Amino acid sequence: MADTPPRTPHNWRPGRFMVIVAHPDDADFGPAATAAKWIDAGSIGRLVCCTSGDAGGDDWRTDPLELAATREAEQLAAATVVGYEGVAFLHQPDGALANDLALREQLVREIRTFRPDAVLAVDPDTLFYTDGGVNHTDHRAAGIAAVDAVYPAARNAMSFPWLARDGLLPHPVRRLYLFWTNHADAWVDTTATLHRRIDALRAHASQIRRPEQLEERMRAWAREEGAAIGCAAADAFRVIVIDEDEPVSGESEVAAGS
Repeated sequence: MADTPPRTPHNWRPGRFMVIVAHPDDADFGPAATAAKWIDAGSIGRLVCCTSGDAGGDDWRTDPLELAATREAEQLAAATVVGYEGVAFLHQPDGALANDLALREQLVREIRTFRPDAVLAVDPDTLFYTDGGVNHTDHRAAGIAAVDAVYPAARNAMSFPWLARDGLLPHPVRRLYLFWTNHADAWVDTTATLHRRIDALRAHASQIRRPEQLEERMRAWAREEGAAIGCAAADAFRVIVIDEDEPVSGESEVAAGS
């Protein structure tokens, strides 16, 4: 039996990328360190939250509108830490997110407006994590909605043609980066930007039950993924290449034409 070749860090970098998640804080528990690394290297990133997290409280007496406003403010503060050029809140119902045509149209509008090379989203195949736990229904709904918006809808001239009439022409996203996956095949070295992920998470004060444990928890997760490529910290992804492109020569591979 042939030896498995050693894994190496994933160095392709999109010129423009969009992170699509269900709730405020998902992106920061997810690929924030990768987003910060790419942004530091010159990429432009945008974050889309399908809901405002109005069901993310422990007390049933909480006013959901007040909670939504709090969580949006927390996410805006966290996005500043990471370096996104902007954040969009789609105001879909928290806890009842559905991959329907209404959500898909919203996502296609965002994609055609921003025109990213890559979209990052939760792997919708993940129902149960291999190390235990269940993936939230909203996470799965946001993940499959992002996939369906990327392919085929955003690039299909006959999908939501009224968007094209308004000037939002079809746009082909080249790659999907799926996180929280049981099928990782790419690891991005985030040793230099893990602290940005931790600082961004601290902005979500309404959601962090044990803030004193936050940093070590995040460092432990990153160490576990980093071990796959022999570095101190990493983010793991399942990468779906939809359109191949020619890499630009240099320190890292960058989406051609970006």
